[in-house]
Amino acid sequence: MEAHEHESFIKTPQQLVVVVLLAFVVPIVGIILLVQLVMNVAGPDPKTLAPEAVAERLQPVAKLEFGPRDGAPAPAAAGSAPAKSAAAPAKPGAADGKGVYDKVCVACHQVSVAGSPKLGDKAAWAPRIKTGMDALAQSVLKGKGAMPPKGGNASLSDAEVRAAADFMVSQSK
Repeated sequence: MEAHEHESFIKTPQQLVVVVLLAFVVPIVGIILLVQLVMNVAGPDPKTLAPEAVAERLQPVAKLEFGPRDGAPAPAAAGSAPAKSAAAPAKPGAADGKGVYDKVCVACHQVSVAGSPKLGDKAAWAPRIKTGMDALAQSVLKGKGAMPPKGGNASLSDAEVRAAADFMVSQSK
């Protein structure tokens, strides 16, 4: 038999019905499967919405603390702002200048932070000593320049602040 150029592969009416039905059914099934795939996305795990899980995810990455840690002096970079100390105050009634210096003042005056006079530097302390101890003590109590009042530890008594100033002056004469 000779194949004609215009012949179709559909030879019977049953074949025509099957082809027409498949032409409609196959795309519809494909669309339904695609919709189910898109709509069947898994929701969030209920455990991730628990308050404890949310709080854990919101924790800060790091923590920055200023002041001495475990009695050791805080490291201070030259030219940085003075560190505020969270050191505990000395015992009431005890005006231990060296103790206050070691807990509060050392953070800045050990390395001369923000222009603070370094302990023992006679040239830097001379103009301050010249103003008198009362004026120097008032500068420490009220704050001066980058130094906050009472060196950043508001719990210090006036006597403790004066004792620390006396100690630093005695080391720098």
